[in-house]
Order: sequence, then C-alpha cells, then structure tokens
Amino acid sequence: MSEAKPQPVDLLIEARWVVPVEPHGVVLDDHAVAVDGDRIVALLPVAEARAAYAPRETVRLPEHALVPGLVNTHTHNPMTLLRGLADDLPLMVWLQQHIWPAEAKVIGPEFVRDGVELAVAEMLRGGTTCANENYFFPDAIGATYRKLGFRAVVGLPVIEFPTAWAKTQDEYFERAGEVHDSFLGDALVSTAFAPHAPYTVSDESFERIRVLSDQLDIPVHLHTHETAHEVEEEKKKSGLRPFQRLQRLGLVNDRLIAVHMTQLTDGEIAACAEAGVSVVHCPESNLKLASGFCPAEKLRRAGVNVAIGTDGCASNNDLDMFGEMRTAALLAKAVAGDAAAFDAAYALRAATLNGARAMGLDAKIGSIEPGKQADLAAVRLSDLETQPLFHVASQLVYATGRHQVSDVWIAGQRRLAARELVGIDTAAILAKARGWRERIVAHA
Repeated sequence: MSEAKPQPVDLLIEARWVVPVEPHGVVLDDHAVAVDGDRIVALLPVAEARAAYAPRETVRLPEHALVPGLVNTHTHNPMTLLRGLADDLPLMVWLQQHIWPAEAKVIGPEFVRDGVELAVAEMLRGGTTCANENYFFPDAIGATYRKLGFRAVVGLPVIEFPTAWAKTQDEYFERAGEVHDSFLGDALVSTAFAPHAPYTVSDESFERIRVLSDQLDIPVHLHTHETAHEVEEEKKKSGLRPFQRLQRLGLVNDRLIAVHMTQLTDGEIAACAEAGVSVVHCPESNLKLASGFCPAEKLRRAGVNVAIGTDGCASNNDLDMFGEMRTAALLAKAVAGDAAAFDAAYALRAATLNGARAMGLDAKIGSIEPGKQADLAAVRLSDLETQPLFHVASQLVYATGRHQVSDVWIAGQRRLAARELVGIDTAAILAKARGWRERIVAHA
C-alpha cells in the first residue's frame, strides 16, 4: 500500500513559535501553518507539516513568533494626516477649536483616501491586519481598503449637524444605505453604523439606527462615556447617564461596540456583560486627552468582551498596536491595583480575537485556527531588546516593538515581506502626506 501523497497548498509558514490565541494562553514550539487560497488549512508541528503538505511557497521563520494579525478595533484612519496638529489639549478644546475646524477646510474624498493609504502602510508595518473605521466619506474609505487588500469594517457616520459628507439626517441615512449595499459580499470590507456619540446624535437617529442595525445585522460603533464632562452634560440635558439613555433606546445589546467607557458604574459594567456589549479600550488616547481610565480589568472580570483600539492619529499619535497592548496591560494593573490584572495573554487576545468578536468577525479572523482567514503577522524575537526570552506572550506585550514585525499576510496574501511593503508605493504616500501638511498649514 503506497503512502498518501503530500497535499498541495499555496503556502507553508514554519515558525519557531506559533501563538494561536485560541486556545487561550497557548504557545506552540516549532509549528507550521499551512495556507491554501485565503484560508488556514492546518496548524501542526513542522516535521508533520513537511510530510503532509507540498507547498508552492515555504517561509521559514526560525527566530519568530507567528501571531494572528492584530485588530485595531477603533480608528479614524484618515486622521493620520492630522497627526500632531493639536497636542496637549483637553478633548473638547482639541475637538471643537482645532480638529473640527481643520477638517472643515480640507475634508473630502481625496483627503480620506490619502489618509487611509498612509494608515494602511503604518498598520501593516506594525502587524495590524484589520481596522474598525469611523470617519466621513466611508465610500472612499472602503474603496481604498479594498484596493490595498486590507481588512476593515467601515463606519457609516451619523451626526446631527451638516458636514461635507451629508447635510441632513435623512441624507446621512440614505448615504449609509448606499455605502452598505456597495460592500455587500465583499471579501475584506464590511460596514457598521457609526453614530458619533450620545452628545451629537438625537434619540430619533438612534432609534433609526437600532432598527436598521437589526435589519442589516451590523454593529453599532460609537464613542460613549469618554469623559466625566460628557456624562454630566447628558444628565443635565436628559436626566440620564449616556449609557442609561442608550439602554432606554434599545441600543445596549450584542451589536454595540462602546468605545472609551472611562466612566462606568458597577451596574453599567454588569449590564454590558449581560447584554453582550463589546468595550474598546483606547488607553493612549484617553491618557493623552486626560479623559479618564477605562476599568478594563473590572470589565474583563465581569465577562465583558474587551478589545483594544488606538483611536485616531490626531489624538494618539500612532497606530502602534504593540504599544497599545503594553499600555493597556500596564494601565489596567494601576487602575485595578492588581499586578496580575489584564495579563499578557489577555492583552494579546484583546488585540486580536476580542476585536474580531466585537465586529462580528470572530468566525473569520482573530486566531490561528483551521478554516479561518490567513491573517497573520510574524514578529522577530531575536533582537537584543527581546533577549533573553523566557515567556513568548509576555515578551510580545511588554518588550516587543512594532519594528520587529517582519512579515504580514491578509487572506493569504503577503502584504509585508522582510519589512518591505508589498504593492504599496511608499514614496508616493510620503509625498502626499507632505503635500497635505502644506495645505493644512496654509488653511490654518
């Protein structure tokens, strides 16, 4: 009886370590990931993989950890072009006196496209393969992600004042429907409603969003409980805390992606857990704007799905998910008064599978499992900054820099190869970014 022939596959990635994220906390020594088309076929020891598969391409990573592509669960990526424009200011001063006026002068499809291109290049070089996007001109945003082969959930903006994107409530919803329909069935780009925040969105709009979110089965992605001031203003206006208002309007459910959440009662945390709400922790943006501290460990202990996001480059000022993981883990320990809080394995999960779950993509991405999309990042751990190495997950969270990401795949396609971006004109992106700087300064 003859032995079975090795199965042809497109790609075999052999790594010193594979950190699949699911099962939780597992690190696999000398394992390989077999990929065919856009999907992971198998995860198994290298010796077994070599016997079982005949790959068209083999990538050997003898000094690397292979992890799921990182998931940035809250971004405003066109705002890369506003990086550093207005620093060291409180949120409402920053937003109302600097960011919104600057946007009003330059925002449009071209600004959005060029900002997303810059963001994708930065994210790929940092091991990020998926972003939850929240900005105007979602048609141009989605088209740019699609063109660059980057995975994204594109927000459909709703806000109660006229912008360059839409002038009336009805127009916001009409255009949201058009953009949603244009990406139906897309392999990489999907949509979510993105009402800005409780203080900029009416009850009527929220009620329409609730109905449409149910009908279309898409998430609702919004800033809420970002600052104590926001909570107090809502109480003066409606007699309710913002979260209570969202509960009354039927929006507190398993489609809600609640961003920031720095001001929470124990009852609100329990309600999030019971309803299946996902909370996105953006520690660096919250720290920089002095917005407050998300009780990330309390949320985790309650069973809430906690994800991580960078926020936009105008308030962070980068899209570095390795830095964000480290800050999230450290800040959670300080806030909880517990050195064991938000441990490294959970921080990595929050930056991968939990983000995918928040967006409804956890059946596709967020962990290295057969049948899932091959969204993968290779991280070189042989640098002196990450030696000696005792615990891989701890090293990834507490010592690794994004410059150690060497290779990235999205849906089985290589997007970063030995630190070089694939199919992206870096010089052109840099030239556009410098051009936007000149235009923004000229309008100031």
